[in-house]
Amino acid sequence: MNDFTEHPTGHPDTDAVHCGENRWRGTITTPIAYSSTFVFKNVKEMLAFGKAEVPHYEYSRYGNPTRQAAERKLAALEKAERAVLFDCGMSAVCGTVLAHCSQGQHLVITDDAYKQTLNFVRTVLPRFGIRASVVAMGDYHAMADAVCKDTVMIISESPTNPYLNIADVEKVVRIARDKQVLSVIDSTFATPYNQRPLDQGVDIVIQSTTKYLGGHNDILGGSVAGKASVVEPIYQWQRVTGGVMDPMSCYLLIRGLKTFGLRMARLNSTAMTVAQWLEKRPQVKRVYYPGLPSHPHHEIARRQMKGFGAVVTFEVNGNLEQTLAFLDSLKLCLMGPSLGGPETLITHPALNSYYNVSREERYQLGIIDELVRLSVGLEDPEDIIADLEQGLAKCGAR
Repeated sequence: MNDFTEHPTGHPDTDAVHCGENRWRGTITTPIAYSSTFVFKNVKEMLAFGKAEVPHYEYSRYGNPTRQAAERKLAALEKAERAVLFDCGMSAVCGTVLAHCSQGQHLVITDDAYKQTLNFVRTVLPRFGIRASVVAMGDYHAMADAVCKDTVMIISESPTNPYLNIADVEKVVRIARDKQVLSVIDSTFATPYNQRPLDQGVDIVIQSTTKYLGGHNDILGGSVAGKASVVEPIYQWQRVTGGVMDPMSCYLLIRGLKTFGLRMARLNSTAMTVAQWLEKRPQVKRVYYPGLPSHPHHEIARRQMKGFGAVVTFEVNGNLEQTLAFLDSLKLCLMGPSLGGPETLITHPALNSYYNVSREERYQLGIIDELVRLSVGLEDPEDIIADLEQGLAKCGAR
């Protein structure tokens, strides 16, 4: 017998623990259903399932008990009617676009969306006859003007990577509704702890569950959430093309979500402390963090976010050589490109994410030599600051 906790309480920490749990035969922890196929007791049950008269699983690409438990938990956290899990964040992005856009149609996307999302839009979608207009982040007149009769959706992110720009979600939603197109927000950096775009009227919210939702740097995953009517085509696309999250990753995601609220509260606090400290260092030219009044979108972030996230981007007050010397001097902060786990990670976007792009192209995108992105972890904030301090002291930056 399945015992799903169907009804969210509206309290995120409680829902993260209880919603969606499949306490089969009294297990407190949702079991890992490592089965590709699910059998029927008899022909009668098989026929009833085919007529949607009885619930049953059939094949794990179409549905799996562990994945369903994770999807229900995520839907509760997002306040969505339905969530669908993919094997990674980019599968969720691509599945969302291709499920809703067809040949001859068009979408609008902001220019500082995730690099691979823009790569998909620019290099893959034209092969399917799908056009795209890339507009400047924060230019809502350009966003509205870019919508044409063939436009299906507007895609934005908030916060963005690496400058942590904040989309004015109310404006995005207003434009989408006025133009009768779908609004899509990638909310990976915010998470449903800090912002719920669906509450603000967004149609589809995308998360890379690899990051804060899983929370332990040990899974890949992506999710799409929204009203059942807009998520159903995405699920149908997935049924055909695959890209489903495996049961073990779903189990680890469920486990990670049970401490999600506690982790995010700590990460928000640590990031604010570190950002405020960095802003006072002479070796740091500029800090980008939505929680700081100096951030260009601080007021928007204050209005629509509960917390400001765990990523702090800053410019070393020196040159490329000094920036790299700073990175090499760090002991606690680990050099790596991801975010959202217990360990503090630091990366150099120019050499890590944009290594195959010319310096001129990088600079046009704002990816300068001195730019560093820090994803704070669960270590004591004093230890993170101490490591940054000794690194800045050794690098020779001014």
